[in-house]
Amino acid sequence: MEFFNALAASPALFIGCCAALGLMVGSFLNVVIYRVPIMMDNELRAECDALLHGAVAAAPVDPAAPAAAAPEALVETAPSAPPAFNLVVPRSACPHCKAPITALQNVPVVSWLLLGGKCANCRSPISMRYPAVELATGALSGFIAWHFGYGGLALAALAFTWLLIALTMIDFDTQYLPDQLTYPLLWLGLIVSLWHPAWGAGADPVGPADSIIGAVAGYLSLWAVYWAFKLLTGKEGMGYGDFKLFAALGAWLGWSMLLPIIVLASGVGAIFGVVIMIRQKKGKDMQLAFGPFLAVAGWLALVGGHSFMARYFPFFFTG
Repeated sequence: MEFFNALAASPALFIGCCAALGLMVGSFLNVVIYRVPIMMDNELRAECDALLHGAVAAAPVDPAAPAAAAPEALVETAPSAPPAFNLVVPRSACPHCKAPITALQNVPVVSWLLLGGKCANCRSPISMRYPAVELATGALSGFIAWHFGYGGLALAALAFTWLLIALTMIDFDTQYLPDQLTYPLLWLGLIVSLWHPAWGAGADPVGPADSIIGAVAGYLSLWAVYWAFKLLTGKEGMGYGDFKLFAALGAWLGWSMLLPIIVLASGVGAIFGVVIMIRQKKGKDMQLAFGPFLAVAGWLALVGGHSFMARYFPFFFTG
């Protein structure tokens, strides 16, 4: 209790603790970013194996046919269970030599610097993205603590920020927004709305009604755009994960923030896409993940509130 009283009494201490916590969470987010897509792939493979196994078991067999004549493909064999792979096991290891990473080698940012960005065992290079994610998470967490101050609002905003970081990096890598992260973000936004927090100075409270309408409107708006684009062009312009992420942003920020968020995300995404096309000489059919731009726009709306969005998008707000 004394520790929490000290955090409430000292903004500097609260900011420092949140930044340090953000560094540690960033290390865990690196695990999430790497493992969740593999876990999704493993689950899909397991479902396919189960379906195939069921189809083989249900295949009719001619009782008059000799057993030796049965094709080997129809011999019922239960799929072997793969080794456990989740956010906890197996232990983190070097992707090159498979040497386990010790606790001292896993200190956020510091270990990477002391090891010179290389594996302690085989000296293979370790991607700079790992400490970059840790630093970004720590910096954004410290900013959240400074911006919102001590209290439940900062705690909710930290959870919002951490989930968006994980979703951004996963979508950037794989162009997937996993349900394992979008659904918790959506439900958390709906739950937080019960306390009617005000996002940013001058923002209107986002109560349950605004949150529910925002979630529904966020999902249905992109769902309608998706089907309109598909009917007109025969192509898929975005994935269902984008609908769920936009619904989650609507749950957190309310329905009135949806239009400026999508305009900001689309504008930044279009500029980024043009730059990538020019630099990498890719055609107009280049696929670009939209989730990261939604996440950035949603985060800016969170920390800026209506005052920030009204300043840059005054035509969406009145009064």
